[in-house]
Amino acid sequence: MIKIKTITCHDVYNFGASLQAYALMKYLQNLGHDVEIINYKPEYASFNLWQIGPRWDKNFFFRLLFYSYVVPKRLLLQKRRKIFDIFTTNYLRLTSEKYHSYEELKANPPVADIFFAGSDQIWNSFHKHGQDPAYYLDFAPAESLRASYAASFAVSKIPEEYINFVRSMLARFDAISVRENSGLEILNSININNGVVVLDPVFLLTIDEWDTISTFKPSENYILVYDQENNSLIKEVSKRLAFTTGLKIYAIQSLYPMSYAHKRISDLGPLEFLGLIKNCDILLTNSFHGTAFSIIFHKEFYTFRREHEEVNSRMIDLLEMLKISDRIIDCLSDIEKAKGIDFNNIDFIIKNKLEFSKTYIENVIKIKQLNE
Repeated sequence: MIKIKTITCHDVYNFGASLQAYALMKYLQNLGHDVEIINYKPEYASFNLWQIGPRWDKNFFFRLLFYSYVVPKRLLLQKRRKIFDIFTTNYLRLTSEKYHSYEELKANPPVADIFFAGSDQIWNSFHKHGQDPAYYLDFAPAESLRASYAASFAVSKIPEEYINFVRSMLARFDAISVRENSGLEILNSININNGVVVLDPVFLLTIDEWDTISTFKPSENYILVYDQENNSLIKEVSKRLAFTTGLKIYAIQSLYPMSYAHKRISDLGPLEFLGLIKNCDILLTNSFHGTAFSIIFHKEFYTFRREHEEVNSRMIDLLEMLKISDRIIDCLSDIEKAKGIDFNNIDFIIKNKLEFSKTYIENVIKIKQLNE
C-alpha cells in the first residue's frame, strides 16, 4: 500500500472543485492505496463575507453597490455552505493537520510516498493559488515523489511575471500531467517537456459511482441553468428553449438575479448538484464541470464562454477533444446549428483517453515502487 497525499482546491464552496477532489481521492483509494487530501486552507481561499473582488473595488460607488447587494446575497447562501461542509466531512478524507499558510505546510509537511498536485485551476496564476508554492508541492520532502494529475492553468498563457516562478517549481516534478492541450502548450513554452494531457478526475469514476451518491429527484422535466456570471445569452437561450420545448427553467441560484427561472435552487451541495444534472433534460452552463457531468450523464447540453474571466480554454479543449465544438454557443442562432450529440462516439473517445490517464497514474506509482 502506497501512502498518497493530494493537494487541490477542495474546500472553496464550488461544486466542481469539491467533486474533482473527491474523484481523484476515491479513484486512488479504489486502487488500494492510503489516500488523504491535504487540509490546506490558506486565508485567501477561506470564505470571507466582506471580501471584495477587483471588479467591485474600482471606486466608492462600486464598493457601495457591492456591500449593499453582494453581501446580503452571500448571507442568503449560508445554508448552501453548510451543506458543502457536510459533504467535506462525510466524503473527503482530509489530513488531521489543518494548514492555514504555506509557511505552516513547509514547516510541518504531511508524510507521504507520493504527492499529487491537482486537479482543477491550481496553477491559474491570475489567482493567488497559482502563485502559491504549496500547489507546486514545494513543501514535499526530497525523498517523496512529486507528480501532478490534470492540473489546470485555466488560461492560454501565464503572466510574464510568473513564468520563471512556474518554471522553477515544475522543474522539480517527477511526473507532470495537465488537463488541457493549452496547458501542455504552456509547459512546452517554458521548457517543461515531460508533460502529458489526461482527463479531469471526474472521468476516473464510473457513471454508477456518481449515480450512487447523487441526490435530488425533481417531479417534472426541466432545463437546468448553471450560470456563474449572469450571462445574458444563457438567459436568452433558456427562455427560447423553454418556449419551444414547454420545459420549466430550473436555475442554480448564484449571487446574481435569475428571475427568469421558474424555480431557483439555493440550498444544495455537490450531491444535489449531481442529481440536478443527472435528471435534467437540457443543461445550459458556462462551467467546465457542469459540461463534464453533462457528458458523463449523457445529457443534452450547451456550453457558453465566460466573459468576466478568461478561463474558456478548459471548456474549449474538452469539447474539441470530443469533436463536439458546436456545443459552444456564441449567439442565439448557434442553437439551431448544433448537431445531435453522438454519445457512443464520445464514450469511445473518453474510453481511450481514460486508459491513458489511468496508465499515467499507474506509472507514477510504479516509479515510487521501483525506487524503494
